[in-house]
Amino acid sequence: MRLINKKKLEKFKRKNRGNQILSKGIIDLIDSIESNNWNNELELTEARIDADCVHNDGFYFFDITRADRTMILVEFDENEATVVWVGNHDDYISTFKNNKNTIKTWLKSNDWIE
Repeated sequence: MRLINKKKLEKFKRKNRGNQILSKGIIDLIDSIESNNWNNELELTEARIDADCVHNDGFYFFDITRADRTMILVEFDENEATVVWVGNHDDYISTFKNNKNTIKTWLKSNDWIE
């Protein structure tokens, strides 16, 4: 599967240089996405237990590091995955309020969905 906007992950990794757990989590997520072509939500969530579907249009949050709760929002569409948002758990709470309606509103206001 092709991963678009991978530079957001690389930038976040550079910003947190020295955090080996985060670095490994990002590398593992990239490898997992690029080496798979999941056909449905069940296949994805079985392969990535940290995946949480937050919108029916193929948007998933990944909680890649349990220690500092790095959150990555990815959209899956056909044979492509796009990194939409990356941040730590505090950024996630501040932006999305841990609420699917707020996530939907954010996706609309940022032209990811109609």
